[in-house]
Amino acid sequence: MKLVIGNDHAAIEMKNEIKEYLEGKGIEVIDVGTNSPESFDYPISGYRVGKMVASSEVDGGIAICGTGVGISLACNKVEGIRACCCSEPYSAEMSKRHNNSNVICFGARVIGIETAKQIVDAWTGATFEGGRHQRRVDEIMEIEATQKLKVADEA
Repeated sequence: MKLVIGNDHAAIEMKNEIKEYLEGKGIEVIDVGTNSPESFDYPISGYRVGKMVASSEVDGGIAICGTGVGISLACNKVEGIRACCCSEPYSAEMSKRHNNSNVICFGARVIGIETAKQIVDAWTGATFEGGRHQRRVDEIMEIEATQKLKVADEA
């Protein structure tokens, strides 16, 4: 498995610990976040994570900011991304099993490192169930496609 991880200045320590944790499990991790304590805008890392996942350079992504909310919004602006912001492992697992999420997000100021590891384990260990859930994921992706058409129609 190969994952991309990104962060802002609020999540440097958590990003580094999660990266080390995953590498210890034999997972390759590409770091596209910041390691500087200087203010760093989370949309930059969210975009980088989203683009790598959408282009299939990696199998999935992890994005971390102060709350996880802002970076998840940025990731979800990239076509093809289904990023889920989670504060506990059950939602992370279900986001993969039912929504085929391809990016997981959480907040370094919201959860501790052990909960973050549990979220990552639940998400990486889950498999998309398909079936009736595929229809719903397709419907989500249709919404995305419809928005592209509207922009093209307005041009």
